[in-house]
Amino acid sequence: MSSKKDPDVSKKPRSAFSRRGFLGGVGVGGGVLGSGLLSPVAEAAPASGPAAVPITLKINGKTQNLTLEPRVTLLDALRNHLDLTGAKRVCDRGTCGACTVILNGRVVYSCTVLAIDAQGKEIQTIEGIAPAGKLHPVSAAFVQHDAQQCGYCTPGFVMAAKGYLDRHAPKSIEDVEKGLGGNLCRCGTYVGVRQAVLEASREMKGGRNA
Repeated sequence: MSSKKDPDVSKKPRSAFSRRGFLGGVGVGGGVLGSGLLSPVAEAAPASGPAAVPITLKINGKTQNLTLEPRVTLLDALRNHLDLTGAKRVCDRGTCGACTVILNGRVVYSCTVLAIDAQGKEIQTIEGIAPAGKLHPVSAAFVQHDAQQCGYCTPGFVMAAKGYLDRHAPKSIEDVEKGLGGNLCRCGTYVGVRQAVLEASREMKGGRNA
């Protein structure tokens, strides 16, 4: 068999289009788009950190000046920097409610809020819901109905219940169950909790005693 190539094939001109050329063209085109059409319209706001920065929080009616890294959560600021340990770290994933506080009148998980973002807002923790030496109606009802066991979830439940009763007047156990659906108790004290919230609602006159 002859090893010579067909002279017509060897003389056939190569196409100007090649895979390497195509990829190179795509790269250049992508660079043009990235630097032109897809560029941001306005510059982003300057980021804070990562070093610690000064922040001011208003907690239970008092101004607190702190220096924290922007990544610090409100929960960690309360517990580790202000010694307000009522809010508990349990799941640290925003699912159990043990770290519940009230922020501008809204019930929130403090493990999901950055301390730096809580500036300029009213923060209420379980330490600040009643005068010294006197229990809040919700706390008193929890004691009366034995609505606690290990205690880890209790502060979060009390704050969630207060926030709920500040806005609503439950008529039944079912109402309370729905209103406090974001808080979990590993010990299973739900019956006592719900009864306590109904009693506190009567004491707070249907949510009008914030």
